Amino acid sequence: MAALLALTAASADAAGITIAIGTEPSTLDPHKRDDGGERAINDNVYETLMVRNANGELLPGLAAEPPVQVDPTTWEFKLRPDIKFHNGEPFNADAVVHSVLRLIDPELKSEQMAYFGSITSAEKVDDLTVRILTNGPDPILPARMYWMKMAAPKYSADAAFDTAPVGTGPYRFDSWARGSEIVLKADPAYWGGAPAIDEVKFRFINEPGTRMSALLAGEVELIPYLLPEYVEAVPKAVSVEGLETSVIILSTENPAVKDERVRMALNLAIDRQALADALFVGRATPTKGQLVNPRAFGFDPSIPAYPYDPEAARALIKEAGAEGATITLVGESGRWLKDREVIEAVGAYWNEIGIKTDIRIEEFSVWLTQFFDRAKRPDAIFVVSSDELLDADRPMTVALEAGVAAASNDDLDMKARIVAARTETDVEKRRQLYAEIGTTAHDGAYLAPLLNHQDIYGLSARLDWTPRTDGKLIVKDMKVLEE
Repeated sequence: MAALLALTAASADAAGITIAIGTEPSTLDPHKRDDGGERAINDNVYETLMVRNANGELLPGLAAEPPVQVDPTTWEFKLRPDIKFHNGEPFNADAVVHSVLRLIDPELKSEQMAYFGSITSAEKVDDLTVRILTNGPDPILPARMYWMKMAAPKYSADAAFDTAPVGTGPYRFDSWARGSEIVLKADPAYWGGAPAIDEVKFRFINEPGTRMSALLAGEVELIPYLLPEYVEAVPKAVSVEGLETSVIILSTENPAVKDERVRMALNLAIDRQALADALFVGRATPTKGQLVNPRAFGFDPSIPAYPYDPEAARALIKEAGAEGATITLVGESGRWLKDREVIEAVGAYWNEIGIKTDIRIEEFSVWLTQFFDRAKRPDAIFVVSSDELLDADRPMTVALEAGVAAASNDDLDMKARIVAARTETDVEKRRQLYAEIGTTAHDGAYLAPLLNHQDIYGLSARLDWTPRTDGKLIVKDMKVLEE
């Protein structure tokens, strides 16, 4: 009997895994916030009309086939039949229309609107056919629908919606121990087939060294943002060229950084190669003077990198009369790999050219609110921007389109060009618009782009998983090896 109990316990343990993530979700509402902790959980609970495979190829998800463009501003999606939400509500055209209208409703104030800026409405054709409407031709609408999670219409009005999610995905929400962990359990009735791993716990461990210690102690099976200097110390390390770019958004209307000479000096003061070498052991590369990821449409290889030239930076600070001025740099700690270290290193570089950097490291939910609160923009705010749409529209909208998200400026001409590029269907005209926008942002030093990052993960010996280009932690793609 004892041997049987031991075998049962071992089997139960093998059927479950624990993943350590850096920040606790601020909510589990899939539409409200742009929160990586929320996504780590909800990417396994909710699903989208389109999906990407591990290599980034766009494929149908809840959609039965690729969408068809009915006219310049209308895309039609056919839906898979006989799918239900975890609470029994049917997934159908009504659910898609509800999800679209809920997310774009100005009352929700969704932080995700930079992904969906072209969408104006959705219409039901029949139970398994829906049309999504845009404010002009949108060449990347199918990619946008890879990001919008489908929510159950009735349950969305429930008070528990933001703490106990209900989706169509392979995992059902089980529990949330605040400050500790969230537990998901496999849905045996999942339309795509029951996943191999029965249970997954997401533990919230902010400090990367502590995450690694938990992996080495056998307490967790997977940690994202593995410290690059320790890839040889963990049982298994895997990495992929990711879609994340670290950047500091400079608020050009704030008095401290309003002068273009000051902003240019802040860029020239940063030794990006030293950051890549010293902090990331070569697993990051200096940006080419822009936020758009090198793998995305709209990246312009002709835009030059900002050189490291502290003498020129000091001269610009002196010329602008900014010697001794204070610049507030806001950041957080634990959400991204070595975020605090990068922020502190940049602050030290800035201090060396004759200004005073007031570094403020905020708790993540506080940082997130400041990032999207345009009325209270800090002089400079650190973020690692991801580009899962593989298109310049989203990063340019977030960081550069006046009046939107965390945009750095009130440049209405730049805004007009970003809006025009969003609906331009001529590929070369669109590429040229993005080149113009990128050059303007570079020459005006609206941003201080830093590094393009690799995604590095530590795995236990018992876990088999290939990381994805988009950085998603899709548990149904993972497998526990027999010991």
